[in-house]
Amino acid sequence: MRPNMYRNNAHKYAEVHSESVAEDASPHKLIQMLMSGFLMRINAAKGAIARGDFQEKSIQISKATGIIGGLIDGLDLEKGGEIANNLNGLYDYINMRLFVATAENDTAILDEVGGLMREVQTAWNAIPEMYR
Repeated sequence: MRPNMYRNNAHKYAEVHSESVAEDASPHKLIQMLMSGFLMRINAAKGAIARGDFQEKSIQISKATGIIGGLIDGLDLEKGGEIANNLNGLYDYINMRLFVATAENDTAILDEVGGLMREVQTAWNAIPEMYR
């Protein structure tokens, strides 16, 4: 088997595993998974920029943008009040910054949005079990 075939098979396994985990996950866990996936995509995009692989960079940033869309879709702006509205604004900002990062191949912007997401992720992870 060629190295690319190994990578493709591992990728397929990871997709199936992620899908089965997602099916059994609570809404809180799904958001955690989205945030982690976003950070993985940002890191992959940074690596692609460093290698000069701009096609892969575009793929990874596109996937990160899709994840942000999922996070936005998960917001309940009526029940979530100010927090949900603030997150909506932050996610919109992250999307705008991802657009600039794509156009300019700017890893500093990727560091910025990754840092913002890590802050949200830290707060999300700190939610007590009884409120999840």
